[in-house]
Amino acid sequence: MQNKAVGIFCALCVILVGLAATGEDSIKAGSSAQSGVASPDVSAPAVELARYNDEFSVARVEPALMGSKSGIAVIFEGTDDLHYYANPETAPAPGLQLKVEAKSEHFQFGEPVLPKWEIFNDPSGQKVEVYAGKFTVFLPILAVHSPTKTDVIDEGDVEVKISGIACTSMACLPPFEKTLQTRIDLSQSDSWKQIALEAMIDADEGATAEVTIEGPSYSIWFALGLALVAGLSLNIMPCIWPVLPLIVMRIVEQAKQGKGRSISMGLAFCMGILLFFACLAGASIILRIFYGTVLQWGDQFRNPSFVAAMALLLVALALYMFDVFTISVPSSIASKSGAGQGYSGAVGMGFLAAILSTPCSFGILAAAFAWAQVQPLLLATIAIMAVGIGMAIPYAVLTSMPSLLKRLPKAGRWMELFKQTVGFLLLLIAVKLITALPETRIAGILYFGVILAFCVWMWSKWVSYGTKPTRKWAIRIVAAIVAIAGGWTFLSPPADELINWHSYDSVSIEKALQQERPVLIEFTADWCLSCKTVEKLVYGRGDVARLIKEKNVLVIKADTTEKDSPATLALKNIYNEPGVPVSMLFVPGQQEPIKWRGILFAGELEKALTDLAN
Repeated sequence: MQNKAVGIFCALCVILVGLAATGEDSIKAGSSAQSGVASPDVSAPAVELARYNDEFSVARVEPALMGSKSGIAVIFEGTDDLHYYANPETAPAPGLQLKVEAKSEHFQFGEPVLPKWEIFNDPSGQKVEVYAGKFTVFLPILAVHSPTKTDVIDEGDVEVKISGIACTSMACLPPFEKTLQTRIDLSQSDSWKQIALEAMIDADEGATAEVTIEGPSYSIWFALGLALVAGLSLNIMPCIWPVLPLIVMRIVEQAKQGKGRSISMGLAFCMGILLFFACLAGASIILRIFYGTVLQWGDQFRNPSFVAAMALLLVALALYMFDVFTISVPSSIASKSGAGQGYSGAVGMGFLAAILSTPCSFGILAAAFAWAQVQPLLLATIAIMAVGIGMAIPYAVLTSMPSLLKRLPKAGRWMELFKQTVGFLLLLIAVKLITALPETRIAGILYFGVILAFCVWMWSKWVSYGTKPTRKWAIRIVAAIVAIAGGWTFLSPPADELINWHSYDSVSIEKALQQERPVLIEFTADWCLSCKTVEKLVYGRGDVARLIKEKNVLVIKADTTEKDSPATLALKNIYNEPGVPVSMLFVPGQQEPIKWRGILFAGELEKALTDLAN
């Protein structure tokens, strides 16, 4: 679908360029992880612990911090129905509750810190305490072993043993014991992931107790000073540089209107900055009171949608630095008649400046948040707001002392070159953010980034001051339509994220059919543009994915990219199909599968899935 969309998009571009080049108004070409640096990947590969049909659970280990404590995080991920037992009294048998242990020649580990359990209603109607889906177990390091009294060892191998029993709502699997290996280096602990657990569960007694998460041992005044410095540092972040010229121009224009006007508008700008950090403080309060967790700086970068949005915003700002488009200063800045609009614009500009500072923030900001998250709510709120005050201080000083503006460097060619250099830096940060996205989304974001750049260029450069309004709006409406179509094509979640696909395996298919389990096979290929369309229009639908899960359908992605692959040979020799795309649904009790060729069969597939017996 993506390759086809690119081809259609390019053809549309050629037509539009020809349109824009004709007539009297022809267009002339115009003249980022929490500190922006990702932590090193020190985690071990995930190991599958249990699987039953489509239900599964895997675990991986990585060094981590919980407050000021160093240790290992064992991260479990899987489907919600497959669960482990948290309480030995309600486990299927004594000693089969989930156990996690760590051994090392170099480190001594304490008792595991387990998260708060969930309540599961088993088939007998009994309520049991379980862990399911995604959760984390923390193993703190209590001591470091030294071979001699003089040697200090801060690096070594660790063996993590996980044991217990896994069950689903349908069956219990045999007890298991898995061993994971990793290596940790305490000298790199500053870059480790910070985690917070809601509650600790005693592994022997199954009783819950509150966890006391220790934060950095700063004094209050040192921590608040650190927060101020963190806020000041946000003003030198490359991500905020694109709006600095607008901010300076706003301050200069305000200074011409008198000191009173300059101070009041400057305070409005500072209020916009503080409003952003007030939102963060509010989010922190809500998370701690209602969800029992804390707000960590960098949590937003664990959300793929937020990371993608910030990366695309940086691409747009880079285009601004390259003069592909310009941002006009509102007339309210230069005119006293628009006072109300001027104040609202100043607040909005301050809020935007605070948002733009986040992708490039230094680790000092994470340190300030790490201290705030373990303090009482009032003190935590004050610390977060201190970061905003630190960021706002330079603007408050400039607007209250307009004479300082005379010392700003004069504009010249050096400023233009510096501006363009920053544009390339913003693109590097955007690339860094994109590479942190799930692999299935990276290609779509890159494609849409190019489309976005084209649409911004079209919006700004295909019109001029003398362009007729009707022609101007026609061009800009087309640019908006192209951008929206590109977003729908490339930014929607891929089918791989909605459906738990399995690779083609004739043995698995035969076994499922013997168990009278429905099987859905999609024959596809990397070079097949229609196949990409099928994945978008059919398997990218949430209702289809929901029915596949509800009906316990085994879904197979049969890749026929290579001519000698098992899927390719089966397509030709077993199913007698000439090419792709083709999808087949094997219904229990029917001799022949239901087949769909082409791309427009989502409704028929939905009906066939609905008719399947539960």
